[in-house]
Amino acid sequence: MQNDTQSAFDSEFLKKLEYLYIVSKKIFSGRIKAERRSTRRGVSVEFADYRNYTPGDDFRYIDWNAFARLDELLLKLYEEREDLHIYFLVDVSQSMTYGELPKLIYAKRVAAALAYIGLSNLDRIGITAFNTTDMNRLPTERGKAKIFTVLNFLDQINGSGETDMEHAFQNFVHQTKRRGLVVLISDLFDPKGFTAGLNMLKFQKHDLFVVHIIDEKEAEPTLLGDYHLVDVETNQLRPVTINENHIKRYHALFQKYCDDLDRYCRQREISLVRTMTKAPFEELILRIFRMGGFVS
Repeated sequence: MQNDTQSAFDSEFLKKLEYLYIVSKKIFSGRIKAERRSTRRGVSVEFADYRNYTPGDDFRYIDWNAFARLDELLLKLYEEREDLHIYFLVDVSQSMTYGELPKLIYAKRVAAALAYIGLSNLDRIGITAFNTTDMNRLPTERGKAKIFTVLNFLDQINGSGETDMEHAFQNFVHQTKRRGLVVLISDLFDPKGFTAGLNMLKFQKHDLFVVHIIDEKEAEPTLLGDYHLVDVETNQLRPVTINENHIKRYHALFQKYCDDLDRYCRQREISLVRTMTKAPFEELILRIFRMGGFVS
């Protein structure tokens, strides 16, 4: 197992960020813009419509080409693009430190890549690292250059403690007044289950995108024989004897948990993507773009 305090970001990672941003622009071009438009009319970036000129209107927004063709004064209307607030909730409980490539390292890379896309599009990005008792927050930042602030923040957080999503998300919604897109990155191993925590976010009218991270050995354990298993978050020890029937039962329960999560998210129109840490993070990012769940 690697040390979760290692840097999640090397020079190769940084090279991939700009590549992912360019690819995201190609994928989203002309497809997602309407989801981000304000209903307000104003003098901003994107042309929206015409209306007849009335006395007192600003002459600067008259379409003189239209006047030459139609002999009619028409005023150009523009649609304002509102800032999107994107909040990343990164699970930093002790279970996230598990794996040859720790899930937390993978989570940091996913958060950094998606944050870079948002910052490059002038969205406002905030990050909250959470476990049962602690919430470490990076206030919302804006602008491409802020990626270094994001990388530094993510690099400093370590995995510890247990998971209580309901408690953590209750604190988050109390401290977050502006609604936005919430990107939850977690293994979702909560003794209380995922329902109460996700409900907390949905009830506050946030758009929600869930990135479910799994280590291959969690999905496909190969243990057979006598073991002393230790709960990575509580340090509770349990002696067990594992046979083929136990492995089959575990597979069934694990699949049911995933199916329940899938069903919950589908019924509530929550975007969900599941990944193994063995999958290159950039492949996951591209899959997220193609899903259209992460607005760019």
